[in-house]
Amino acid sequence: MDTRDEAERHLRALVGSDDARLHDDQWSAIEALVVEQRRALVVQRTGWGKSAVYFVATALLRELGAGPTVIISPLLALMRNQIEAADRAGIKAATINSTNMEDWEAIRAQVDAGAIDVLLVSPERLNNPAFRDQVLPQLTETAGLLVVDEAHCISDWGHDFRPDYRRIRQMLATLPPGIPVLATTATANSRVTHDVAEQLGQDVLVLRGTLDRESLHLGVVELQRPEHRLAWLADHLDELPGSGIVYTLTVAATQEIAEHLRSRGHQVAAYSGQTEATERLSLEQDLLAGRLKALVATSALGMGFDARLGFVVNVGAPASPVAYYQQVGRAGRGTDDATVVLLPAFEDREIWRYFASLAFPGEQHVRATLGALSSAGGAMSTAALETQVDLSRTRLETMLKVLDVDGAVDRVRGGWTATGQEWVYDQERFDRVAAARREEQAAMLAYVATEGCRMRFLRDQLDDPDAADCGRCDNCGGLTLPADVSGAAVEAAGEQLRRPGVTIAPRKMWPTALPTMGLELKGRIDQAAEEGRAVGRLTDLGHGQALRRLFAADAQDGEVPRSLVDAVMEVMRDWSPAWPARPTGVAYVESERRPTLTRDLAEGMARTMRIPLVARFEIVDPQVGPGRGSANSAQRVAAVDRRFRLAVDGDLDGGPVLLVDDLVDTGWTMTLAARALRRAGSGPVLPLALGLDS
Repeated sequence: MDTRDEAERHLRALVGSDDARLHDDQWSAIEALVVEQRRALVVQRTGWGKSAVYFVATALLRELGAGPTVIISPLLALMRNQIEAADRAGIKAATINSTNMEDWEAIRAQVDAGAIDVLLVSPERLNNPAFRDQVLPQLTETAGLLVVDEAHCISDWGHDFRPDYRRIRQMLATLPPGIPVLATTATANSRVTHDVAEQLGQDVLVLRGTLDRESLHLGVVELQRPEHRLAWLADHLDELPGSGIVYTLTVAATQEIAEHLRSRGHQVAAYSGQTEATERLSLEQDLLAGRLKALVATSALGMGFDARLGFVVNVGAPASPVAYYQQVGRAGRGTDDATVVLLPAFEDREIWRYFASLAFPGEQHVRATLGALSSAGGAMSTAALETQVDLSRTRLETMLKVLDVDGAVDRVRGGWTATGQEWVYDQERFDRVAAARREEQAAMLAYVATEGCRMRFLRDQLDDPDAADCGRCDNCGGLTLPADVSGAAVEAAGEQLRRPGVTIAPRKMWPTALPTMGLELKGRIDQAAEEGRAVGRLTDLGHGQALRRLFAADAQDGEVPRSLVDAVMEVMRDWSPAWPARPTGVAYVESERRPTLTRDLAEGMARTMRIPLVARFEIVDPQVGPGRGSANSAQRVAAVDRRFRLAVDGDLDGGPVLLVDDLVDTGWTMTLAARALRRAGSGPVLPLALGLDS
């Protein structure tokens, strides 16, 4: 009891309350870590107090002379909140992550001097060669406690599996005896819980509590069209309690929705993985201080210990009920009542399919990678591997991380090397994971359609044995959500969604390692294209639906639809003031899949502007298929260089040329076509496309 009394003294300092007491399960976890030096897995709902367990345990262990606590945490926003919470309890915390590399040496010195009680580390650091070889061994030797936050990421069955987390299993195997380990998560079903516990080792204390969130009132509002969903937000955002988060599935949607809500007088901002680190911090503080009604965010936003949010709205459904439970759990912490609204969309399924296509690559890509590394005679950078493996940088790096953990490759200074260790492509396992993802998607659709209790549905998905009707959701009668939208709001939203025009940013630098592929292209791109325009992105809420139909795999080739002709004309009117001069000719990129569509667009522009059709970027090697190499830049440049040649049909008089294509993906076709036009005598090249696939 003396230890528990001391633990509760630290808890009161942490939460700033003189009457704070530990839950029995909190004390059980702390006792296991501090007194018994065991390993524990805590699966408890968001807001239960998992952070309190490891901060209180840290304070007790440091008083006993133990080394610093090392917390592996995947969310930078969560790290910042945890540091602030630790400081209130007199616990000195610091973080090592990709945004503060300039502070690493100073932080290491403080750790060595014993001045740091808690060190928060992003999982990506575990596979950074400098950190892994120079910092990690000392940390694991001297750590007093290892904490794995968001532990469901360890399991490939978890909704947010991350390859970097797989290295934690190796860390656990090398920890000196007597160093306790705590893993925490709010979103693990029975299969994930068992998997994580197994990876933690033997004699693991598993504490799994009820996953009910008594402050949350869940509801669904089904609206048929994107403009109605935007209008609903514009009409009803201010009716939601306090400040909160509007989650979206894509970066483009964060910008689109935030822009519209600001135009309707709401204090909101967009937030995604593309937001600069300093801006993220400022936006988080503005949200927590109530200076913003909402952040319109992707799942990159994860608020931590001090987030007191009154609502979460999802415009578009996440691909699994478990992921949804995690996002809605950002609300209702430190508040008695919070409103949770899902605005599902038909296009959600298309977005799910897209993200599913980014799963672990096929065996041929793995074998190509291992073969390239084996024959390299030394380390190969990811950029160099891109020239030999037709995968995007993100998928290639993810695959390499998995191969690294499996022992087939090593990450070293300068890149990657093959170990020569035999590696088996586990197709059966990948198929099982893919099947589980499809089941989760079906369950998310069932959540939308259910007439039963929504919180019970989510708790059932997490295998909560105590799941019961909540009495608080829209189906239980505890929440009534308006489904009406005003005509003015619908008209304003529709006007924005109908307004075409997104920027095609010009490529400025050639991919590295092209000379090794026989292309003497390196450094800054000379004779580059100007900034271009497209009607819209395929993921847009407005024109995206028409563009997705036009570019669907089973769509018929034909002339440009009338609605998109009108959109193109509007884009041209808005764009023309920014031109260096009026174009004197039109060129176009030939298309194997949609030859009529692309040529019709080019000829239509030439007629409308009364200028000649002067050139074609024509297909000369049909053996290089359309889209070949589009997964990474080096491969794509090489494929486009082989596939196309410029055919000049008119007078390139040195004036600007309007370069027309149907769909822009990587932007490299436009880049090489523009370079060819400039070398043939044209002036500035202005890219125009119907769609942008990004």
